[in-house]
Amino acid sequence: MKNKKKLWIIAAVALIGIIIVLNLSSRREKSIKAVTEIVARQNLTSVISASGEIKPKKNINLSAQIPGRIIKIGVEEGQEVKRGDFLLALDPSQYEANAERDRAFIQSSQAERIKVEAQLAKNKSYYDRQKNLFDNELISKDQLEQAKVQWDISEASLKSIDFQITQAKASLKSSMDNLSKTVFSAPIDGVITSLRVEEGEVAIIGTMNNPGTVLMTIADLSVMEVEVEVDETDVVGVRLGQKADVEVDAFPNRIFKGTVTEIGSSALQKTNISATAQESKDFKVVVTLDNPSPELKPGLSASADIVTAEKENVLAVPVAALVVRDKAADADKPAAKGKAEQEEGVFLVENERVKFVPVQKGIMGELTIEIVSGLTDGQTIVSGPYDILRTLKDGDLIKPDASKEESKK
Repeated sequence: MKNKKKLWIIAAVALIGIIIVLNLSSRREKSIKAVTEIVARQNLTSVISASGEIKPKKNINLSAQIPGRIIKIGVEEGQEVKRGDFLLALDPSQYEANAERDRAFIQSSQAERIKVEAQLAKNKSYYDRQKNLFDNELISKDQLEQAKVQWDISEASLKSIDFQITQAKASLKSSMDNLSKTVFSAPIDGVITSLRVEEGEVAIIGTMNNPGTVLMTIADLSVMEVEVEVDETDVVGVRLGQKADVEVDAFPNRIFKGTVTEIGSSALQKTNISATAQESKDFKVVVTLDNPSPELKPGLSASADIVTAEKENVLAVPVAALVVRDKAADADKPAAKGKAEQEEGVFLVENERVKFVPVQKGIMGELTIEIVSGLTDGQTIVSGPYDILRTLKDGDLIKPDASKEESKK
């Protein structure tokens, strides 16, 4: 009986112990699985990516300045030309006729001038004689005045002829200018990248609603550029002289080196009529290629990675580790009504528990960002996942997710 009683006592004590262990186990704090990372130093390169197209630095569209029928084309598309080479000619017949008309009018006016000049000399001589007679009281004053009027009329006629000759010379100059515009010569050394007309077509000049006939395009392919559109949030970091790596879709696995040579001072105008002021704005940035390949052609699609900053041996953490949360209110400085001040930082792991630490950022790399202050080398932070970072609070117990740590490696 005593042994049986002892067994019952031992069983009761064991049951109580099991109950206590289970109770303690149920009360044990639950740890949160998260990916952690050690803060370390590394080299960072901040890059801004943008897309655009290849363009020559010099690209000239030749348009007709006078109307006319094209009678001769001396070049072909893709042909190299030198400055001054003949390109194209319009029918000059009408402009040659206008020049001949003006020349004939000038000659006629010059002959008329000789006649009027002779009449002027005659009337002046007559006036001098009449003046002598009037001084000797041999004629009346009316006769003298008639002689003076004839002399004045001759002088006015001579001046009128001179004005007509000047006007005719100006008209001849205009006619010769129009005649010179019937022949087109290459304004620069380059390549005919576009020839848009045929012999026999009529070239028309531009008006307010009609841009006119673009005859051909000449481009200097020795200096090639990439014109890209950079978002307004990125363009503030772009500076003249920054280096860029350019990739052209037509030449995969090839990198062309370039330098930023132009930054637009105003946003590009949207052609879409539905665009609103709330949409993001883009700015034009031009990257000049250092050694352009002769294979490059205007209009090829390209993308540029512009290096805006480079730093060596700086503290860096994954961009995904950054958390933005409302800043704790300061008793001496109450927050503005309806607005909570925010701060950016990371969750630091100490003794398996997390603590939010505000940080000051520097430049951003591809997947990491520089930490200027707030962390030291060798500290451990929580780097993910996002849904965990979003709900973490100071003091939470962290258990490193070994599977994700291994996958990162």
